[in-house]
Amino acid sequence: MISLRKRFVTNDKGKQVGVLIDMAHYRRLLADLEELEYIRAYDAAKAAKGKAVPFERAVKQIERSRRRARSI
Repeated sequence: MISLRKRFVTNDKGKQVGVLIDMAHYRRLLADLEELEYIRAYDAAKAAKGKAVPFERAVKQIERSRRRARSI
């Protein structure tokens, strides 16, 4: 477990509205979040029990959807 020194940003009423963390911990959190997203995507795919798609076809579908998203 990561040990963090807690540093909060507060508003003028003293309510905590943000947090400051050092860059090393921030990068670690981002890496952990990305890994968690992969795990959730895998779990969702397994739960869907759909038909398996060949890797090459999946890559083509992803590339097509990215091109469409960029053109919007």
